[in-house]
Amino acid sequence: MPSKNQIKIYADLSYYHIYNRGVEKREIFLHESDYGVFLSYLKEYLLPKDQKGLAQILSDPNSSARIKDKTVKLLRLNNFSQEITLLAYCLMPNHFHFLVKQNNKGSIDKFMNSLGTRYTMYFNRKYHRVGTLYQGVYKAILVDNEGQFLHLSRYIHKQALAFKKQPCSYPEYIGTRNTTWVNAEEVLAYFSKTNPEINYEIFVKESDNVGIIQDITIEEP
Repeated sequence: MPSKNQIKIYADLSYYHIYNRGVEKREIFLHESDYGVFLSYLKEYLLPKDQKGLAQILSDPNSSARIKDKTVKLLRLNNFSQEITLLAYCLMPNHFHFLVKQNNKGSIDKFMNSLGTRYTMYFNRKYHRVGTLYQGVYKAILVDNEGQFLHLSRYIHKQALAFKKQPCSYPEYIGTRNTTWVNAEEVLAYFSKTNPEINYEIFVKESDNVGIIQDITIEEP
């Protein structure tokens, strides 16, 4: 019998909590550079592909063979900038969480399969291992109400902040970093930058609403 959240019902223009962990709960990020590689993959998938700029590199007689080979790979790389919007994320040593919006039914599955396969190939090559890296198929929960939407972003960020400040999108939410492939605006639209009573940073530091968080963490990584 499939575990909870493995059977996914996707819909257009909908929000999802996506998460997965390492097989046997093993760590999937062993070094700071691993986080950097994973984030670089997200960037390449979620930023619009510069087709014109890449084509110019290929046509430039001064471009080296190595640069042209890399450029060809980038041109062939999947791109999800028109299909997936990443609203929040955190990367933990043995798992990760995303809050995403998909524009077309099926986009999440293509995105997650591509990301998972690519990172597994990198990880196995670097650490001289073979086989699967993740514990089964990624999990997906449809976010179907406003309260769940808001508290999910807080849950994701609190996980990272509570554990040695893991890589996450929280800096985008409090204005200390600007990342073009992270869209914090949809969540921040519910908050105020000047009124401390409805400030996102204070919202994150508050005690969790147990009822809503239970809905979010049905199957804890």
